[in-house]
Amino acid sequence: MNINSSILEVKGIGEKTAKLYQKLNINTVKDLIMNIPRDYLSYDEPTRIADIKEGVRVAIYAKVSSRVTSVKRGRYNISSFNVTDSSGYLQLTFFNSPYIKNVYKIGDSYIFVGTVKNKFGKKVLEMPEHYTEQQYRIMTKSMQPVYNLTSGLSNKSFQKTVRDVICFAGQITDILPEELRVKYSLMTMSEALMNVHFPRNIEILKDSLRRIAFNEFLVFLLEVNRLRAENVADKSSYKITEEAKVRLESFLVSLPYSLTGAQKKAIDDILNDMSSEYVMNRLVQGDVGSGKTVVAAAALYATVLSGYQGALMVPTEVLAVQHYEDFQKMFTKLGVKVGLLTGSLSIKEKRAVYEKLKNGDIDIIIGTQALIQEKPEYKNLGLVCTDEQHRFGVKQREKLSLKGDHPHTLIMSATPIPRTLAIIIYADLDISVIDELPGGRKKIMNCVVGTSYREVAYNFIRKEVEKRHQAYIICPMVESSEGCDAENVIDYSDDLKNIFRNTIKVEYLHGKMSENEKNDILHRFMTGEIDVLVSTTVIEVGINNPNATVMMVENAERFGLAQLHQLRGRVGRGDAQSYCIFINTKESEDSVNRLKILENSNDGFYIANEDLKQRGPGDFFGIRQSGDVNFRVADIYNHSDMLKKAQDAVINYSDILNERLNAIRNKDATFTTL
Repeated sequence: MNINSSILEVKGIGEKTAKLYQKLNINTVKDLIMNIPRDYLSYDEPTRIADIKEGVRVAIYAKVSSRVTSVKRGRYNISSFNVTDSSGYLQLTFFNSPYIKNVYKIGDSYIFVGTVKNKFGKKVLEMPEHYTEQQYRIMTKSMQPVYNLTSGLSNKSFQKTVRDVICFAGQITDILPEELRVKYSLMTMSEALMNVHFPRNIEILKDSLRRIAFNEFLVFLLEVNRLRAENVADKSSYKITEEAKVRLESFLVSLPYSLTGAQKKAIDDILNDMSSEYVMNRLVQGDVGSGKTVVAAAALYATVLSGYQGALMVPTEVLAVQHYEDFQKMFTKLGVKVGLLTGSLSIKEKRAVYEKLKNGDIDIIIGTQALIQEKPEYKNLGLVCTDEQHRFGVKQREKLSLKGDHPHTLIMSATPIPRTLAIIIYADLDISVIDELPGGRKKIMNCVVGTSYREVAYNFIRKEVEKRHQAYIICPMVESSEGCDAENVIDYSDDLKNIFRNTIKVEYLHGKMSENEKNDILHRFMTGEIDVLVSTTVIEVGINNPNATVMMVENAERFGLAQLHQLRGRVGRGDAQSYCIFINTKESEDSVNRLKILENSNDGFYIANEDLKQRGPGDFFGIRQSGDVNFRVADIYNHSDMLKKAQDAVINYSDILNERLNAIRNKDATFTTL
């Protein structure tokens, strides 16, 4: 067996178990080793049942005092029993675990570990781990990794499998030569990978995560520099005309609202780029609600007026349809032909769109990733505009650009990033910043509260729904997972339906659903068929529902401030007053103070800078913030020091690093940033 062996060669994994791992995109030994734990647990001394607090992870040493009973509720088989210690009793609940009848017998004593929840006024410990006293004493001396799991895989079995193969970590080729590793005071990659799975202490874990983050940044920046070098050499075939500029100005003046100074400056930057002899590669970075769409519309209109086609790619089908309808209203009367291309179109409909694109019968095409599939051919694609670029990535952006003869590229991002980091992350792009918000919008009202506020929040949501408004509730997890105390959308939506007694229409949404399922749910939410949408952060971008007035975020302490600000941006898009409720399940002063930044400010750039200060290069836990690149570990806020070191390495040692990177890729077709 070696690093590239199938997981079927790992002891204890048969065909059935291998399919469970494949659901997590784990097919080889290498995939297992590179599957970084999402969290780590330490095991404290047991607490008396009478002293446990709701929402806090605890250990209790208790005796089974009742037999296991089971009841069928919907798609769940719920098993429960009581345990007692000298101070009181507690109910333990398990889902779809019929085997526990044979595990827990009256009179048996265990140490149970989990998070206590309040279920209809009663404290309940759901899906706890259990240990003998001897087993638990061993656990208290170590940090235990917690992995993303799927139904049928336990954290214990996953951990054992990783332990069986971790010895092969030494076979992973390190991109960093020894002298540079020493220069930047970093451990080897094999050490880092071993340590992130089985850390001896917190300091070793931090150093290991820093090394992996460095690697991810390094490979990313080498790619960005390659793109920058290619872009500089590209001569433009799609210059916009002076007449187009004049007609665009008339169009902008005719709009029913005035542009902000920042919007005008961004449009000027774009027009100057597109008038030059070189290809434009520009990022327009603006806060939520700053009016980036009209800037993109202006660039696309100038492109069409100059005789070329424009493409706008967005992350979701729902948003593509919204933009299509808005652009139709804006441009049809001006003679601009707008088209729509999404994955859900029939083959016949797609063929009709392909034909129109090829013949030039569509001036502006709006779509999802269907725009970068093989079929579409353009007559003269002059501008590629991607909305929320971090949902696509560098490779996909490149692929769309290849549809034309070096078209201009415009990227719209609503993720405020401190400029010191933006100039590194976006080194291949020129940057325009829209740092003003249009006047007239009502300020979102925010509050940070504890779990005891939930009932009040639910009543508030009920009142908003009675006013014919809608609400989002965000949970960090998709489904219940062993070793994770965070709320999950599936159980949460079931509980909510019981609480609202089906008087309010509740549905859930998460990233593991098929595109058709997601589109159906989003469409029903947009048309008002769904009152409350319980979702993961999949709705962070690509949703524009002016009727939604409440955003409630569970386990808010698990998210980065910048991401919470993005989520908040899903409300406040209509005329009605909007509200954001952050549920903080940690009682620490640091957690409260951090979230208070959001309560007191709606300025995304200020929040991004505070996020960088507050989190710093040492906060490695919780659910990682989704950023502009799909890194496994690296985070531009948490690891800003590693980002700067990687930048230094690329500036000073790019030749040797590119040589090693190419050699690794030639040797290993499955190479990733790790």
